[in-house]
Amino acid sequence: MKFTFKFALLLSSLLTTAQAPNPALIGYWQNWNDANSPYIQLDQIDSRYNLIEVSFAVPQAGTDYKMEFIPDQVSQSALITQIQSLQSQGKKVLISIGGATAPVSLDNISERDTFVATMNAIINTYGFDGIDIDLEGSSLSTSGGTIANPVDAHVINLIDAIKQIMSDFYSAHNKRLLLTMAPETAFVHGGQSAYGGIWGAYLPVIHALRDSIEILQVQLYNSGSMYGIDGNIYTQGTADFIIAMTEALIQGFNTAGGMFTGLNANQIAVGLPACTNAAGGGYTDPLIVKSAMDYLRGTGSQPGSYTLLQSGGYPDLRGMMTWSVNWDAVNTCGTADEFAENFETIFNIPTAITKNDFEELSVYPNPASEYITVVNTQNSIIEIYDILQQRMQIKNQFKESDKTTFNISNLSPGIYFIKSQDYSFRFIKH
Repeated sequence: MKFTFKFALLLSSLLTTAQAPNPALIGYWQNWNDANSPYIQLDQIDSRYNLIEVSFAVPQAGTDYKMEFIPDQVSQSALITQIQSLQSQGKKVLISIGGATAPVSLDNISERDTFVATMNAIINTYGFDGIDIDLEGSSLSTSGGTIANPVDAHVINLIDAIKQIMSDFYSAHNKRLLLTMAPETAFVHGGQSAYGGIWGAYLPVIHALRDSIEILQVQLYNSGSMYGIDGNIYTQGTADFIIAMTEALIQGFNTAGGMFTGLNANQIAVGLPACTNAAGGGYTDPLIVKSAMDYLRGTGSQPGSYTLLQSGGYPDLRGMMTWSVNWDAVNTCGTADEFAENFETIFNIPTAITKNDFEELSVYPNPASEYITVVNTQNSIIEIYDILQQRMQIKNQFKESDKTTFNISNLSPGIYFIKSQDYSFRFIKH
């Protein structure tokens, strides 16, 4: 019997409490040391990453369902402190499940329940904000059924397990567990050319959990070529590939297993490798990435042959994801912080001012929870905007001769901007 849980009853309240940043710069963090992409202390990664996927929770030896997560370079308590430090800055930290070398398969009810119990323990021990499903290899496959009605036990059990974990988290913490997914293209877009085996195998999972998915970030790398919804074939590493694969996730497409109905644009992030060595293929030059993202978001002209079905593009596109923050940090594989800098340019996020830029300017505290004060404002008009450039209604502001204090207690956690005619300053509400 499938789980029924309290999940359906809680769904409406869960949907009203989305907590992930928007726009989101999502980076996978490697919980191991690699000579080519060295270990970085979790709380020392580039500050522009606002959603961090800790890689990976994996099955214990001898199983493919009993999950564990062991910090590789620091103690458990040290990692917990680092996670809390990031969260205090308004960032979200998720635990990613699986990866390329750790298949997960929930073949029966007992394995499903063990998976749920062990994942709950990991989430609660470390205080993660959510989970990321990054199942590859033999973890998912289909032998029949349809997208809406899968027949494979390991697919059905995975869906039910994720629902249970989300329900347990809400019951324990009275807030929504963030859910992201990072399938490879064959498991999603590949369903257009074939539906069976790994081809399209993620589609039933995405479909069943579509109302719970915060961000779907398909890996647009290690992919080769794929069909677009216009019937043409596109090759990884190009603007057309980024545009065609992204629009397919929003518009949906037909498969032999039925119609896959697309997700909302604000649930979709574009997933790309940070540099050439970070993936076997699919690295795309930052200028090409920007041209593709600008066209997708309706802020730039068409860079290639693929024409968007929706005139004006998708301004609500959620963000960008990369493998990995470790690869992005090195300068031996592209320019250091290349991916984060490109994201900042694409989404037109102002860089925080420092005293070197404006010696008389001071904004404190940052992050802030109740009040934030701007010093030496030159009597100019000051306003606060959210990440979507919407002006915020502030409960109270208190002006003195040399400073203005804002009561920001009514603002939701996230990134905001203090703006005047002279400057824009980024701050974090936690």
